[in-house]
Amino acid sequence: MSENRRAVVTGIGAVTPLGNTARDTWEAMKAGKNGIGPITLFDTTGYKAHLAAEVKGFDPTEYMEKIETLRTDRYAQLAAAAARQAADESGIEGTVEPERFAVQFGAGIGGIGTFENEYAKLRDRGPRRVSALFIPMMIANMAAGLIAIRHNCQGSAMPSVTACASGSNAIGEALRMIRHGYADAVITGGAEAAITPSAVAGFANMQALSTADDPDAASLPFDKRRNGFVIGEGAVALVLEEYEHAKARGAKIYGEVCGYGSTCDAHHITAPHPEARGGARAMTDAMAEAGYSGEDLVYINAHGTGTPMNDVVETMAIKKALGEAAGKALVSSTKSMTGHMLGAAGAVEAMACLLALKEGIVPPTLNLLEQDEACDLNCVAGRAKKADITLALSNSLGFGGHNACLAFRKV
Repeated sequence: MSENRRAVVTGIGAVTPLGNTARDTWEAMKAGKNGIGPITLFDTTGYKAHLAAEVKGFDPTEYMEKIETLRTDRYAQLAAAAARQAADESGIEGTVEPERFAVQFGAGIGGIGTFENEYAKLRDRGPRRVSALFIPMMIANMAAGLIAIRHNCQGSAMPSVTACASGSNAIGEALRMIRHGYADAVITGGAEAAITPSAVAGFANMQALSTADDPDAASLPFDKRRNGFVIGEGAVALVLEEYEHAKARGAKIYGEVCGYGSTCDAHHITAPHPEARGGARAMTDAMAEAGYSGEDLVYINAHGTGTPMNDVVETMAIKKALGEAAGKALVSSTKSMTGHMLGAAGAVEAMACLLALKEGIVPPTLNLLEQDEACDLNCVAGRAKKADITLALSNSLGFGGHNACLAFRKV
C-alpha cells in the first residue's frame, strides 16, 4: 500500500441544534446563537435537568421514504441526512470505485430511543410485541451501514464507538484509511440522538448535566459558574477524499485533515487523568503529523464541556502540548451553543475548525462571563473573532479515557 497520501474535505453535511445544513449551522455559530432550550422530546417533570440542544424542524422524509423512517432510529436518520448533504455537495458519487469508497461513522450510544420504546412494549405488552427490527434499529453500527448502503460504499464500513470522542476518532481513522491507501474517499463523521428519558436521567444522576433552567446560563465552558454539560443531538458528515483525486476532478476543497492523535488515559471510566496525560499526548501527536511550528497561529476547538473537572484538565493538556505558545493560541468551545452532541460532537467541531480556517473567523465561547482562573487560556468569549489562523486543532475526550485530536490546515 502507498503511504502518506493527503486527505482533504470536499463536502460537509449537518443537522444540528443550530441549523439543518452545514451553512446554517456555521452562520449561527459565527453569530453566537444559542441552540439550547427546554426539552420538548419528552416530559421532564421530576428530572434534575430540563434543558437540551435539540434539532429543530427536521423531517427525515426529505432524505428517505416514509416506510424507511419507521425502520430506523432517529440517530441513523440524522446520520443519513448529513451524509446525503455531504455527498451531494462533494459530487463524489460516480467518481470513485465502490470498492475504494468507505464509511467511518461515529456514535457514542446509538439507538437508545428505540431501546426505550421496545423495552416499554416488552414490559407492558409482552415479548411478542417487540419489533422484529429492534436490534438493527438499536445497534451503534447501523448509521455506518445505512450510509454505505445508500451511497454504495463497498469498502470498509465501520463505526467508531468511543463515547464523546466517537466523531473525532471516526474522522481520524478515515484519514488513516486514505493516507495508507485503503480508500480513495470516505464518508465520515458522527451522529447521536440521546435526548431520551433514560439517557437524561442517567447523565443527570451521575451529576454530569447542568441543572440550570436559563439557556444562557447552562452550557458554560471555562466559566466559574459551570456545573455540567447540556446534552445535544444531531449529525455532521464529511466527505474525506485523497487530495490528487479531488484535484483531478476539480472538487471544491474545504481544507486538509493533516494530523490525528488517538490515546487512552488508562485511568478511570469517567474521570480524565488528573495530569492530562492522554489528552496532551493526543494533541502533540496530531501537531507533529501536521508539521506544527512556533510560527503557526493556532485555533483550538476545545472539548470544553462545561463540567468542573474537564475544563481544568483540558487547560492543562493544552499547556503541556503547546508549552509557552499556549498563551497565544485562540481557544473556544462551540458546545456553549450546540450543547454536547456526544458521538457527533467531534464531527461538528471538525466542521467548525475547517470553516474557521477557510473564512479566517473563530467562533466564540458563548456566555463566558466569569472565566475561571484555572482555565486561563486565550478564550474567544462572547463574539466571533477574525484571525488568520494557520492550524486548527479539535479536541475530544470520552468516557473510558478516550482522547482524540484532529489537526486541519488550509490547502
